[in-house]
Amino acid sequence: MRFVKGHGTENDFVILPDPDGGLELPGPLVAVICDRRAGIGADGVLRVVPAKLSPEVAAQADEAEWFMDYRNADGSVAEMCGNGVRVFARYLAEAGLVDGDEFSVATRAGVRRVRLEPGGDVTVEMGAPRVLGESRTTVAGREYGGLRVDMGNPHLACVIGDPVAGLDLTRQPAFDPLVFPQGVNIELLNAVGPRRVVMRVFERGSGETRSCGTGAVASAAAAAHLAGESTGSWAVEVLGGTVTVILDERTSYLSGPAVLVASGELAL
Repeated sequence: MRFVKGHGTENDFVILPDPDGGLELPGPLVAVICDRRAGIGADGVLRVVPAKLSPEVAAQADEAEWFMDYRNADGSVAEMCGNGVRVFARYLAEAGLVDGDEFSVATRAGVRRVRLEPGGDVTVEMGAPRVLGESRTTVAGREYGGLRVDMGNPHLACVIGDPVAGLDLTRQPAFDPLVFPQGVNIELLNAVGPRRVVMRVFERGSGETRSCGTGAVASAAAAAHLAGESTGSWAVEVLGGTVTVILDERTSYLSGPAVLVASGELAL
């Protein structure tokens, strides 16, 4: 099994090429691959498979040739991953699987249009964030209110007031399972300047990660909503760097680095 390792602002992934659509990825195997001691180590797995060979996204094959089959580090299936799409796009380009600097990628959350920028960043159209209401989380005994944001996957973005650097995210923050029956990505954030936020995130199925693309957009959307804004460019500082989120009246965009760092052969 060949693999490539890449990351977007240190949100890292193992990329598994599967041009024939025959690769089986049971959850326990994904978990071992992502294990940072027993496997390669990653926040998730990106299987690269033709959309036409994937029944769950075959309807997208007319728009996107390749499907990003994303799995969380615990082996569970996820709808979408913003940093993952950028790394996936970088792999497609460097592997010669796409032509030009703009193309589309099929995901469980729908087709995502990507653009390779001259300076090395990758920009992906993320769709319109949907603010669905309020909910709460508890982190190490402290309760915080936040906004439910749908990015194709579920988010709870909480502006907390407390310094995010002091949070204990070694354990899953509590959330309302009636509101989030499939689990939720939880962002803890604060504004640190005009249209600039600092964020940490606990991702369902992966734990705390160094960055989360959909979480960055959800955080910018929540901060904008609370500020009475709906459009504009936001800088989102994560543990692994900084990404840019652009909100407009129709959709949102996520831009940041995407780097491939290694390749090899799995012996699992």
